[in-house]
Amino acid sequence: MKTFPKPLSAIDEAYYLKQYQEGSLEAKNILIERNLRLVAHIVKKYPFSLEETEDLISIGTIGLIKAISTFNTEKNCRLATYAARCIDNELLMFFRNRKKHAKNVSLYEPIGTDKEGNEISIMEVFISDEADIFDQITLNEDTKNLYSLLSKVLSEREKYVICMRYGLYNKPPLTQQEIADTLGISRSYVSRIEKNALKKLKKAF
Repeated sequence: MKTFPKPLSAIDEAYYLKQYQEGSLEAKNILIERNLRLVAHIVKKYPFSLEETEDLISIGTIGLIKAISTFNTEKNCRLATYAARCIDNELLMFFRNRKKHAKNVSLYEPIGTDKEGNEISIMEVFISDEADIFDQITLNEDTKNLYSLLSKVLSEREKYVICMRYGLYNKPPLTQQEIADTLGISRSYVSRIEKNALKKLKKAF
């Protein structure tokens, strides 16, 4: 997937929205271009081939354009939050139409599992939380980064302590004493291992 420009700051976004409302097509194009990354991130939630993904980005961009055209600057929210809804709606209409004609896409058909192992469907993705989409994307990327770093920067004992202490890999979180009992060491030693491991992970981030 191609790389898109970074999103506008809140100040720049407000400026270009004002310019667009005053009739500037250049401002509209900038708003579209600088929000294409949002479209791409939403499309990445769906497990389709690269060719289909490119088509979905085009469809999602239509939703983005509609969002920019109908966005009310007097409402206390960022354009990205509103646009995410419009992009999802545009994709939803596409999936509905494709289901009617090809009968091979079900909005309730499982597309994967969540962190608890429960199956999730396309429909469940559409009704996700309204929190700022960029914050959620950052959280997801940081989580993936954390899991990839566990084996790279930590010893086996450090990785074990961190996984047990914070309930990673769907494990129930344990107290330092419970971990100490499992490993046959003192609680203070577990505490030192935990602190050292967290320092390593923080540095790696």
